[in-house]
This record gives sequence, structure tokens and C-alpha cells, in this order.
Amino acid sequence: MASEELNTGTNEEKPKNFLEEIIEADIKSEKHGGRVLTRFPPEPNGYLHIGHAKSICLNFGLAQKYGGKTNLRFDDTNPVKEDIEYVNSIKEDIQWLGFNWANEFYASDYFDQLYLWAEELIKKGYAYVDDQSQEEIRVNRGTVTQPGKESPWRDRSAEENLDLFRRMRAGEFKDGEKVLRAKIDMAHPNMLLRDPIMYRIIHSEHHRTGDKWCIYPMYDYAHGQSDSIENITHSICTLEFDVHRPLYDWFIEKLEIFPSKQYEFARLNLSYTVMSKRKLLQLVQEKVVMGWDDPRMPTICGLRRRGYTPEAIRYFADKVGVAKRDNVIDLSLLEFCLREDLNKRVERRMAVLNPLKVVITNYPENQSEELEAINNPEDESAGKRMIPFSREIYIEQEDFMENPPKKFFRLAPGKEVRLRYAYFIKCNDVIKDENGNIVELHCTYDPASRGGNSPDGRKVQGTIHWVSIPHAVKAEVRLFDRLFSNPDPNNVPEGVDWKSSLNPDSLKVIEGLIEPSLQNASVLDKFQFERIGYFCVDSDTTSKKLVFNRTATLKDTWAKIAGK
Repeated sequence: MASEELNTGTNEEKPKNFLEEIIEADIKSEKHGGRVLTRFPPEPNGYLHIGHAKSICLNFGLAQKYGGKTNLRFDDTNPVKEDIEYVNSIKEDIQWLGFNWANEFYASDYFDQLYLWAEELIKKGYAYVDDQSQEEIRVNRGTVTQPGKESPWRDRSAEENLDLFRRMRAGEFKDGEKVLRAKIDMAHPNMLLRDPIMYRIIHSEHHRTGDKWCIYPMYDYAHGQSDSIENITHSICTLEFDVHRPLYDWFIEKLEIFPSKQYEFARLNLSYTVMSKRKLLQLVQEKVVMGWDDPRMPTICGLRRRGYTPEAIRYFADKVGVAKRDNVIDLSLLEFCLREDLNKRVERRMAVLNPLKVVITNYPENQSEELEAINNPEDESAGKRMIPFSREIYIEQEDFMENPPKKFFRLAPGKEVRLRYAYFIKCNDVIKDENGNIVELHCTYDPASRGGNSPDGRKVQGTIHWVSIPHAVKAEVRLFDRLFSNPDPNNVPEGVDWKSSLNPDSLKVIEGLIEPSLQNASVLDKFQFERIGYFCVDSDTTSKKLVFNRTATLKDTWAKIAGK
């Protein structure tokens, strides 16, 4: 994997997955000379998401484990949907995850060779030009239980097909007027082998080849041959490509080229999340979210902005493992992996999100002091910092109850609590406004309890966090939660909008009060706000306004909400 891995605290050797067993058997038999060369082949028509992250970790990780390499190849065969913006974002995401590719290729690099191979298939009688419309081809393909109907143009001579195909390339025909199809079997039980389309006409400028081409290969035609050109030994795809494998093999066999082999694993499905690029694009276009990098999105750039680390995502991919059957992984597992990582690496800070004013009446007015605080109890090398303390502080409203139940160990009238890193305080008076709302507490402190310990040995059960009012810095705090309230937003009854289960509370924006050491934080810096959760500095931060995203709560609070 990448250079730095999350230490899970165990040295137990994991059982090998089926892909590792295949690769080890191939190495042992010296298949392909014992080489291992994988590839990651995204289409640059959108931003990568957590499902792609699993595929990245698998393709790059397997190659690294067995001393091989991985190519990055962009499947840029549809100029209408693809853009250089997506190419750049994909490269950034892969590198952020901690991987580097051996070579950077594009399917468009092979357009000339793919065209020549198409002519070769025509000459061998394995391909023909069809004049049927897309709708006619769809209808005539048949059904699972009924064979398809052969095209009236299926038996054109090789000479006529070659002439038409060359004229297609020359731009003589309009979009959709003709296609090139493989001649296989219109009664084949695998419908993908019922004379699949190899080329279609698209008069559109390509982001790399410009207007050189007006015919473009289909994925099923370009993919296997691209693997073959690069001498890919193990072409690892997600399970939905299982039915495409016979066609992958058919083209390689008929062309008699390097025999790359395709293997399939179960794709990642995550609860409370949609992974469809089409649906994610719809959320962006309809402004349901702030963009592709909205911290609620499952995109890698969204996870990065929210405060996820590459180590946590790689750890998650490893925990999920490699399966042969699709299943849905609970989002809480991803959040668990994140907490495991952040708990070890991020520094602690104090922030109050729902403030209640406390006046320490026996603390000298116009005085403040510096108290020592630990940056990370899990990492001694993180050192310590100084935080200001004064007569007036903020605490969280939920840390005080006027009439508390028996096991409420925080602040209450006549009760004493420990202020984190500071002193013991005792509540004496509760100040209310004209509507009976509590607006202020008057407390006294024990000067001998500095640092949170009393010299007389008395014990205080509750410890709460706080910020000094004169020193507090205001910040916009975005409390992100799950984008959907339905654990399976993809599975909705017919006629019901899949967006109907959007969580109305997936984002709450509040003004928080933070300790002054945070005012110099940079974008993507991560912290644990003590007793609250993990937070990350958002890219909307400016010199005049700090913005923090909640990355995750300290515990899985969603389980209670969902009734688990």
C-alpha cells in the first residue's frame, strides 16, 4: 500500500482473498513471466467517489504487494461527457490517497490502433455496418427469453462494410445514422453478445484529439484491447462487468492479441449513500449540495474537504475486504476507521458550540492567566500548549441543569465540576431573563485546584470544557450529517423520487466560540474539539472568517437516531 498505514494494533496475518490467490498462482506458474501489471481505468466524466477509492486501493495495492506496477488509463471514449477538469481531479485524488501510477495512458492514445483492428474484424467477417436506428437495434435485440432479430444489413460484404466504415470515419454520415457492430450471435443467452455496437458516430470535439475523429469506440470494444496493448496481466473490475467478460475475451481471441484476463470483485455499496455518477451529478446540478466537493458527498474530494484522511480510507478499504458478491457496507464502519485514525493523529482544542455564560465571582476582575493543556494524550510528541483563562467563560448549555437527575455529573446549583485544565467551580446562582430562560451562571472557584486537582483530595466526578470569553474567537461551524435518512436511498418504491429521503438535518450552520490558538489554523487542518467531535478547517475560510466542518462525532450517535 502507501508509505504510511494506520496501525490497527494487530499483527495477525489475514487470509488471502481470491484475487491474491489467483495472482500468486500465476506468479508460481510464471504466467506472463511472473509479471503483475494492473490498471485503474476511470472515465473522466465526473469526480471519483468512495467506491472508486476501494478499486484504487485494490488495483494499486495488489500490484505493490506482488512487486508489480499499475497504469492509470482514462477511458475517454465519449467526448460529449468527458472533460479535462475530471482528468485533473482524478489524478489529484489518486495521489492524495497515497498512490502513484507507473504510466499515464488514455484510450484515445489507441484510437488509431483500435480503428485498424476494427477494419481487420470487418475483413474477417466479424463486424458489419448497420443502418438501423438505436431504437430499432434495442427492440431487435430481443429479451432474456426471446432471441434477437438479425439486422437486414448483417450480411453486407466485407468490401461494402469497409467502404461504409471508412466513410463513417470521413464524416459523411450524421450522428446515429450508422454504427459498426460485431457479428456474433443474435440468439446468444448473454444479450451483450447479440451483435454489440463497436463504434458510433459522434460529431463532437474530444478533449485530447480535437476534431480528428467523428467515430468513437464503445467501452466494450476499447477496454479489452487497451488492456492488451498495455500487456495488463490482471484486469480487475467490479462485479457488474461479469457479463461483459465473454465479450472482452471474444475480441482478444478474434484479434489474436495479448491475452489480458478480466477478474471481477464486488463493488462497494455504502448505506445512507448513493454512488451513481448520474445521481451525484443531479444533486450538484439541482444545488441540493454545494458542489462535487460538498462534505456530505461520497466523492473523494468531498471526503477530503470534510476532514477524512487517506489513511482512514485505505484502512476502510482493507476492512471491507474483497468479496465475490455485492453487499451493503454500513457507513458507521467508514466513520469508525476515521475515528481510529484521527484519535491518534490530531491535536485537541476546546470550543463551545451552544454557549452559556459563567461568571466566576471570586476570580479577580481584569485578570487572566495561561494554563497548560495537552495537545494529544495519544501522542506525547504533540507536546503542550497554553490556553487563556479569565473571570468570564463560556460552557456548553447542555453541561448545566437546574434540576438534574441523579446521575447527572455536570454542573448544577450547589454542585461542583472540574473545568478541563483549569479549576474546580461551584454553581451558586442562576440568572434568568424575563421569559425564565437561563442566561448566566454565577460560580466560585477553588484557587488551590489549578490544573484540575484539589490539594485536600476531594473528588469531582464531572469534567467539562470551556473557553475564556475575552479571548474566544468566533467561527462558523458546519455540522454535517448523513445526506440521506434512508439507509438504502437507491431502493425506493416505483414512482417515488429517490431524493425523497434526503435528510433535512444533513447540515446545520452555527456560530461557535473557539480557543484563540485555532485562529491561525490552515485549510484542511484537523482537530478534535474536546467532548464534541472531530473538525476540519474548510476551504471557505478567509483571513476574516474561520469555517470548520464537523468531520465526525466522537461516537456513533446515528445508531440511536436510527433505533439500532
